[in-house]
Amino acid sequence: MRKMKIVLAMLMAATVCMGAVGCSSAAESSVSEPDFSIQEMDSKTREEVASLAAADERLTGDLGENKTIKWLSDWDINPDGTGKTTPTDLAVFQERYGGEVQWYQCIYGERYDQLANYINSDEGIDFFYAGNFDAFPKGAIRGMFIPFDDYIDLDSELWSDVKDINDSIAWKDGHYMAVVQLTGDNCAVVYNRDTVEELGFDDPAEMFEDGEWTWDVFEDMLETFVDVPNQKYGLDGWWFESGLSATVGVPYIGLENGKLVNNLTNGDIERVQNFMYDLYTKDCIAIGNGDFGWTACPQYIGEGKELFYPIGLWGLYGKAAEENLKGELTGWQVTYGENCMFVPMPKDPEADEYYIPANMESYCFVKGGKNPEGVAKYLDCKRLTMLNEDIKAIADQQFIDDYSWTEEMIEMKNTMDEMAMENPVIDFKNGISTDLATLIDDSGTGIRASGKGLLWNETLGALKDPVQTMVDEANNS
Repeated sequence: MRKMKIVLAMLMAATVCMGAVGCSSAAESSVSEPDFSIQEMDSKTREEVASLAAADERLTGDLGENKTIKWLSDWDINPDGTGKTTPTDLAVFQERYGGEVQWYQCIYGERYDQLANYINSDEGIDFFYAGNFDAFPKGAIRGMFIPFDDYIDLDSELWSDVKDINDSIAWKDGHYMAVVQLTGDNCAVVYNRDTVEELGFDDPAEMFEDGEWTWDVFEDMLETFVDVPNQKYGLDGWWFESGLSATVGVPYIGLENGKLVNNLTNGDIERVQNFMYDLYTKDCIAIGNGDFGWTACPQYIGEGKELFYPIGLWGLYGKAAEENLKGELTGWQVTYGENCMFVPMPKDPEADEYYIPANMESYCFVKGGKNPEGVAKYLDCKRLTMLNEDIKAIADQQFIDDYSWTEEMIEMKNTMDEMAMENPVIDFKNGISTDLATLIDDSGTGIRASGKGLLWNETLGALKDPVQTMVDEANNS
């Protein structure tokens, strides 16, 4: 595997995860949240999963008397009220090992404080989600997490294809983030096919397939569509800056040979920042500019008022359309339209590869956990779900059944996952300290300021030295 490049976490660290990974923020919830009943996996499917797991020799050993692993998060691995069925990896863990995930619910913004309290009280929380990119390396520096090297064999058949990824983010005395996969669902461009057709352009999904989905056509479509006085808006949402930045393949804050690296002065970073400034000058960026304000309006995609809404695919991890307990019709088709589709962020025409923002599905073993062996077995089950084609097919069908996805959407997601694995782009700018994350991600003076009308050289002049100081402190901690 190519030497891993590491870029771009999710912006606006305000997330509520849905499913294996995902988030939503109060800033963008302009539609009612779903409130669906709990959906357990049906008995026939569960029996099939159990049989496939039992027959696969890559799962070995058993759990002892303690079959419960304690999970602290603002989202539940178990079936919840989002419309998802029992995840296949959880079903494998339940059927093969008799395992159980006990959820300790917390508020997203308070989860580190709550984790510290649980560690101090010896509650025995076992594992913690690291895919929001703010757990590492600060959690290791603060002693909240432990290396997983004694519990997971990265050379085993289950883990060998992600060994390079895990090795690339080893820190000091071991591996702290157990990366089970890289996915391409961190930030996709959601659009309404009806709107694009009326605009007279080819479908972005077709352009992507033909190798024509680039910055240039992306900008051309935005310029053609935008007519602010007539409520025709271009880019919306809190994630487009990170999505576009990732396409150059260079991290703002990377990790090389166990050391954090500040790449703010990199020429490719300057180029993407200038591209976003160019979009700003042409009124292509809606949110945070003019009369649009700071409230994201994803429903404008469904209404034909907006062209592109870059967002994590978790925005589509829910029922397509269903009445909630309040009698309101809600779901992703209600928001984005029945004819919505998504594609990766457009390719940087000057990049050597097609880079997209990757999501790192990863987990940390918590200090003082009572069942690290159980966590390792659960993560083994997750790895098996990705490697066993028959079980993976069941998982894909779950998306179709639970969320009314089309085969085309499943294929696009799988393609994006493959792209992320081939050219991973992850950023650790949110994983060092709150002070650094606040400084570098500020919409007015940080790396998102170009999209709000501030030239990059002005931003760089203010950021470069203080960011380097904080990176040095982390490296020397």
